[in-house]
Amino acid sequence: MIRRRIENELVYLISESPAVALLGPRQVGKTTMAIDIGNTRPSVYLDLESEADRAKLSEPELYLASHSDKLVILDEVHRLPNLFQVLRGLIDRNRRAGRRVGQFLLLGSASIDLLKQSGETLAGRIAYLEMQPVDGLEVSPDNLDTLWLRGGFPDSLLASSDRASMRWRQDFIRSYLERDIPLLGPRIPAETLRRFWTMLAHHQSGLLNAAEFARSLGVDGKTVASYLDLLVDLLLVRRLEPWHANVGKRLVKSPKVYVRDSGIAHALLGLASAEQLLGHPIVGSSWEGFVIETLIAASPDGTVANFYRTAAGAEIDLLLTPPGQKPWAIEIKRSLTPKLEKGFHLACDDLQPQKRIVIYPGREPFPLPNEVTVMPISAAGRLLLDQ
Repeated sequence: MIRRRIENELVYLISESPAVALLGPRQVGKTTMAIDIGNTRPSVYLDLESEADRAKLSEPELYLASHSDKLVILDEVHRLPNLFQVLRGLIDRNRRAGRRVGQFLLLGSASIDLLKQSGETLAGRIAYLEMQPVDGLEVSPDNLDTLWLRGGFPDSLLASSDRASMRWRQDFIRSYLERDIPLLGPRIPAETLRRFWTMLAHHQSGLLNAAEFARSLGVDGKTVASYLDLLVDLLLVRRLEPWHANVGKRLVKSPKVYVRDSGIAHALLGLASAEQLLGHPIVGSSWEGFVIETLIAASPDGTVANFYRTAAGAEIDLLLTPPGQKPWAIEIKRSLTPKLEKGFHLACDDLQPQKRIVIYPGREPFPLPNEVTVMPISAAGRLLLDQ
């Protein structure tokens, strides 16, 4: 059992808000966490993919009103989008009766419909929390390479072998493409979307070139944009936007794209073992994406994540700007003896960041010239958690 850092935040939000939406990809552990929390208080759990549980909500207002003294957990809530209008009325009625918080916990696979519906009808009544796969701060340093190879989905990470983990991820990808995405978004041919997802894995950490993807898929640029939007909304792909402040430089304007879970990226590329991964050209980009996901997950609420690149070659892999602070410049190296290129120093001269950090796969922090600190991912994550 892996204790998730996000659990304390979820408990806090339930104590502060009438409704909380816990969003994240399937199989990331949302249901397990919700049931654990439900066991600590009066609660009722409904899985809306179950015919029996959906039948209980044939008259949703009557059923939910009869449980107004409990935390009602609604799993896969996107299956009943018309429910949100009912929830609004019940929340307001409970508020007038003096029960202002801890009424509903909504679990969803981050569908566009879920975000749209809850945004329209529960504005001011709902808090959102995103649950990501297990990250590099939630395992011991000895297990970090296993987490990087297998990814952070619990069933993949805790599988009995690399082979079993790979099989789980292949089945996950197949079921997402053939069953889940058609339920959550527009109808897209599963094979086309799989090719696009695989192209993104090959392109890990690269600048988005929609025209190139469109030519490869035989579709137009707008279609590629819609495919990417869908995978981003489902929290399967990250679109890292470029830094856009006016620094008097010609800045790169295209975003960088990452398959968010490293294990899914490796499964799309057929990399089942550490030996295969370390011998593949994607190894550095995969490590970069893995580190970025961990550091963003550790960042305080309101932190803005970007990268920085100018036409002249100044570049920083990750800029994290916590609320009220100057950006942190973070360079990511898959080497025990990391060497910084001139472009990083030029970029720091442009931005004058608050911290200059190099992440490497070693265990001990050490300083470099020009106020740069080399540190493992765990040390950088703890710095961010303390903000």
